[in-house]
Amino acid sequence: MIENFDKITQETLLELEKTQRDFWNISRQTAEFLYNTVINEGFISGIEVGTSNGYSGTWLGKAFKLNCGKLNTIEFYEKRYSIAQANFEKCGVSDVIIINPGEAIEVLKSLPEDIKFDFAFVDANKRESIDYFNLIHPHLKVGGIYTCDNVLSHKEKVQTYLDAINAHPDYRHTILDLPAGLSYARKIR
Repeated sequence: MIENFDKITQETLLELEKTQRDFWNISRQTAEFLYNTVINEGFISGIEVGTSNGYSGTWLGKAFKLNCGKLNTIEFYEKRYSIAQANFEKCGVSDVIIINPGEAIEVLKSLPEDIKFDFAFVDANKRESIDYFNLIHPHLKVGGIYTCDNVLSHKEKVQTYLDAINAHPDYRHTILDLPAGLSYARKIR
């Protein structure tokens, strides 16, 4: 899949994969899955909670760019924000990615009521997963997809979120057997 990208993007993603443990990046398998989901569903508006160094954002940015869409991403740590911004520019996706610096809960609370997303990806503070879900839910379009990483590797920390999304009547949820475990839910109403 990475072979489909230009040489600079390929090299950048390979370099970022070497720092996966330092920056808590998702696996390439998960990145490819999310990339394909955005493209195949035709999504044009996404939100990512947890930008880190821009690894997942680059994959998502490439997908949203193909769909003529935009990705909003949120990052708390200034150092990571700066690294991500440089990586987005290097990989040619800075024009479709809006980086929102700050604490995710505060950024999500400040979203305009009328902003809607058709895709959400959460990979940030695991104990706050339930808060992210509750804050993103009103902004996710019917038919949209909500994803959350590390639900198997950090199950105890995300259990409140898992219980909530499994019981929520507006979602059909499953856990995909991707590295670390990916929560995957479609909003049905």
